[in-house]
Amino acid sequence: MPLLKRKPYVLSELPTDLKPRQHVYQIRFTGEIFRDYETSEYLTKINLYRQRVWTCKVTAKTNLTYEEALISELNATEKIQQFPNELVPLVLQTVQFSLSGSVFGCMLTLKDLVNTITEKLQYHLLEGEELYGKRDDGVCLCQIMKVLAEGDNRTRYEVAWLDKDKKGIGTAVVNVEDLIRKRLPFTREVLKSFIRESTNQNVPWVLHDKLAQEHGISTYPPEELRSKYFFKDGYLVTNKKKRKIEDDKQNIMETRNGQVGKSKKKVEREKSEGSVMENNAEKEDFELKEEPINYPIDDLLVRPGPDDPVFTDRPSPSRDFTVPMDCIGDLLMVWDFVSSFGRLLHLYSFSLQDFENAICHKDSNLIIIVETYSAFLRLLIKDDGQYFTVIEEKKRKPKITIITWTEYLCDFLEMIEIPELSSCIPTIKRGHYGLLETQAKLGIFRELITQVIATDLFRKKLDGYIEERQTLAATKRGEAIEEGRKKREEKERLKAESAVLQETNGLGLENANTSDDALGNSNGKNISKKQKVDAKVQSESGKDPCEKEPNKMTLQQPRADKKEASEQKNVEQRREYLQREIDKRFIRKEPLGKDRDYNRYWFFRRDGRIFVESPDSKQWGYYSTKEELDAFKGSLNRKGVRERALQKQLDKSYDKMCMELQKRSKDVAQKIAMEEAVLRRSTRVRAPPRDNPAVAFLKYVNKWKED
Repeated sequence: MPLLKRKPYVLSELPTDLKPRQHVYQIRFTGEIFRDYETSEYLTKINLYRQRVWTCKVTAKTNLTYEEALISELNATEKIQQFPNELVPLVLQTVQFSLSGSVFGCMLTLKDLVNTITEKLQYHLLEGEELYGKRDDGVCLCQIMKVLAEGDNRTRYEVAWLDKDKKGIGTAVVNVEDLIRKRLPFTREVLKSFIRESTNQNVPWVLHDKLAQEHGISTYPPEELRSKYFFKDGYLVTNKKKRKIEDDKQNIMETRNGQVGKSKKKVEREKSEGSVMENNAEKEDFELKEEPINYPIDDLLVRPGPDDPVFTDRPSPSRDFTVPMDCIGDLLMVWDFVSSFGRLLHLYSFSLQDFENAICHKDSNLIIIVETYSAFLRLLIKDDGQYFTVIEEKKRKPKITIITWTEYLCDFLEMIEIPELSSCIPTIKRGHYGLLETQAKLGIFRELITQVIATDLFRKKLDGYIEERQTLAATKRGEAIEEGRKKREEKERLKAESAVLQETNGLGLENANTSDDALGNSNGKNISKKQKVDAKVQSESGKDPCEKEPNKMTLQQPRADKKEASEQKNVEQRREYLQREIDKRFIRKEPLGKDRDYNRYWFFRRDGRIFVESPDSKQWGYYSTKEELDAFKGSLNRKGVRERALQKQLDKSYDKMCMELQKRSKDVAQKIAMEEAVLRRSTRVRAPPRDNPAVAFLKYVNKWKED
């Protein structure tokens, strides 16, 4: 059981009057059960268990949470179980009632006790133990086969000599002096944990009664300790404490006897004052126990506080998808993959809306679908893998066309042998691919992506992306370090120039003062005449001669500021360029973060929407406007771990996201205007169906297609 302030912590008792099917709150790692969430001790306990104030009882590690201390105790207990059983009685016998040598009453530290036991066990050898022995003026590996006890407290050992493969090459009987043990069969840490687990006090070291009785070790103190220690409530206590307890009892009796002569009112008043003091002390202890919460903590444990900002209402995400809700995840994955690796696949990019409409369309030979399947299948053929072998066996032509693409797709489905997808083969062969369920269509795409990722061509491309990202990141990091170095040098230069300027101004003032003192009043008339002449010149010209130098400085200052601003702009542009190049080397899409309810948030730059995924991935939604992003951002509570990280990521990408959201809003408004214009046209001048933006996916052309 973990320790709190070096003392055992008592868990809350389980309620006994719970009803069947009653909803309760349970702490996973302690098993404690509480009836409600806020009014009970549930939140208080959770916050206490998450603080780093706990100590592992076995290893004495500090600054742990309760759960970490429990795990540490379990791991240490497993190691203790590995302690050799043959050595347990000897170790326990040494530990029982141990003090610091012959000076009883002095504390024997755990380190000193471990050293004592280690020295004693150095020559206590066990059967089956492997060590080294002296043989023919050399040292050879051996194993103890039998311990031979002889007279005069001497012990000899029958050993088997071992070769490099630990196979026996002979036997011999040797003395203990001829055996060399390089290390004990346990570590010092294991021995320390074993001692802590086996004892209940350390001044002196006393074993648990049950453990001592199991190994036949006396629980009665030796003769030399009886005059200094006695048993009190199962613990060995010094006689000083015994005398103190007796003195306290005597003082209590005297106090009670002294109160007999007092009046009843006085006694009652003293009792009431004492109870008030006790209540105040209890209140102070309770207040001290309530330590301030160190944020951030788990989001579900955050309570409203007086210092909280005004949170906005979290907007409800839109859910107007064309595909079924359980297919949104696969739809996003497939579209993001083909958009990110379009150059490798030789597939021109298309919008998520177009892909969603094409997946739900019932036409079996849509160009956008045919080209996507063909791009995947061509890459598998180029890889010369399993699919290439299947194509060769069926003597297919290497070129995939709009007429033959279904044959290649059926060959792929037969190769992977997935029952759910194999059932689609007859429908595809009959030319009715468009009649398949949306889930089946996306499932085929998902398996194609899995096969493509495993190809050597894709792996090579991915390795190239990783190397390029590392190079660009190193360049960006190096330029940032160089920029920081230049700023520090500029700062030091300005500091040195200011120091020199102050020094020269001080010297000039001193020289001026000394010259004035030396000249005295004799030059007063000349100075007055010079002042008059200067005043006359100034009145004629309308300018002060002393203003010439500052005017030059004021002219140079805007130029310097302009140059500095230009350099700073170049640095910012360079940094943005490097970041764009890093983003182009797509490796893996990661979510922006999670909110307090574990909903994940995804942002796809090419689509301009923020998608919301439920924890079980069964519900999806999206935000598509800047106003929704601002409202959502203002609803996050930074006191929670997850929402703090999410808000930090949103702040980092806020400008880019706003730009993409606004761009999407303009595109949507333009498409709506075009649709309304088509509807308003006269029936005599009908526009072709494909001019409608809603069916723009029908006009898709693969501009990156291989010849």
